[in-house]
Amino acid sequence: MDSDEHKRVLDPEHDTAALKALTHPLRIQLLGLLRQDGPATASELAARTGESSASASYHLRVLAKYAFIAEAEHRDGRERRWRALHTLTSWSNETMESTAAGRAFVSLARRRQIEHLERSLARHEADMAAGRLGQEWVEASGISDLLPRLTAESLTELLDTVAGKLAELTARDADDPRAAQVVFLAAGLPLAAHEHADVDAEHADIDPEDLKGSHPENPDSGNAP
Repeated sequence: MDSDEHKRVLDPEHDTAALKALTHPLRIQLLGLLRQDGPATASELAARTGESSASASYHLRVLAKYAFIAEAEHRDGRERRWRALHTLTSWSNETMESTAAGRAFVSLARRRQIEHLERSLARHEADMAAGRLGQEWVEASGISDLLPRLTAESLTELLDTVAGKLAELTARDADDPRAAQVVFLAAGLPLAAHEHADVDAEHADIDPEDLKGSHPENPDSGNAP
C-alpha cells in the first residue's frame, strides 16, 4: 500500500472545505489525470476534458488551494504546469458516513471511479486495436464481476489482501521495462436481499400468491474478459 506521504487522507470534520472543493466532477477528473499521466498545463488538461483553458485553470487553482496539487517544474515561462501531490485519496467510510457532506462525497467519488473505468476501457480497446500494446496483454487484461457471499469481516480481509498483493507486485515490477500502467478498480458493494414477491408484484401487477413456489432467476454474474 502507498506510504502516508503519497496518500491524502480526508476527514469530513477537519477537511470540510477540501471535501466541498473536491465534490466538483471536473476537479476530480483533473486530479485523476494529473495522477495518471503526470504534470500538465491547464491547456493540455482542457484539451483532454473538452473544457476551456480558463475553466481548467480556475479549477486547478482550487485544487492547489486545498493542497491536492502544486506547481510543477516549468518547461518554459509561458504557462504554469501542475502536478499531483499524492498518488491516491483515502478516507474512512465509517467516518464519512457520519455527515451528509461525507456521504455525498463518497457517492460522487465512486461514480467518478466508474466513469474512469469506462474511459479506461475505451482507451484500452483503442490501444490494443492500434497495436500500442503487445499481444501479451490480451490474455492478462479483463474485467470480472463476481457475486460471492461474504461477511463484512471477510470482505475487509479480501480488500486488504488485494491491496497488499498489489503493493508487492508494483514494487517488484517498478524497474521492469515491460511494465505498463494498469487501471485496477476493486469494488466490494454488499446488496440486501430482495423480497422477490413484493418487488415483482409491485412492478408487474402480479398477485404475490401467484409467485409461491416460483424460482426467480439469479442475476447474471459472468467473468468474461
